[in-house]
Amino acid sequence: MKNKGLIIGAVIVAVVLLCAASCVGSYNSLVSLREDVDAEWANVESQYQRRADLVPNLVATVKGYASHEESVFTEIAESRAKLGGSYTIDSSLTEDEEAFSSYNASQNALSANLGRLLALTEAYPELKANENFLDLQSQLEGTENRIATERNRYNEKARSYNKKRQSFPTVILANMFGFKEKVYFKAEESAHTVPTVSF
Repeated sequence: MKNKGLIIGAVIVAVVLLCAASCVGSYNSLVSLREDVDAEWANVESQYQRRADLVPNLVATVKGYASHEESVFTEIAESRAKLGGSYTIDSSLTEDEEAFSSYNASQNALSANLGRLLALTEAYPELKANENFLDLQSQLEGTENRIATERNRYNEKARSYNKKRQSFPTVILANMFGFKEKVYFKAEESAHTVPTVSF
């Protein structure tokens, strides 16, 4: 009888230790994946900052040739200012669908306005030949490419984290310890519309 009680006790202890080890492993895995997502978000932010730093020089260069295009300059300044003061930029933004979507829309508005600014160059051949402008344009194009790359990498990390977070029994731990789902970058609404091409 005594041996039977010891065996049952040992089995119970082993099961408890196994469950505890599994919980610790799941928790540590979630922490690691969340840190990966946050690190990739920081890379996205770094590229957004790089673009924001290029904007004043680009605007100043274009202004020297196209000073009467004031509406474009104003829209760029407003887009940039909106990004600077309207959002708390940290990893919590990636857990709030509405704030993330609004922030992304503001970034897309800045991109669209920069596209309009670059389109102005067609009307100013002297500007197209300006070395400073060409260098800034090249840097901006490179930055836009890096932004797209980092956003894709962020989505991959967010997918891995969300997948782990939603799996059972990890989802129980995630909810207990406040691990929130991460938001993805999505295509703009205009991307769903097929462009009309006529010849």
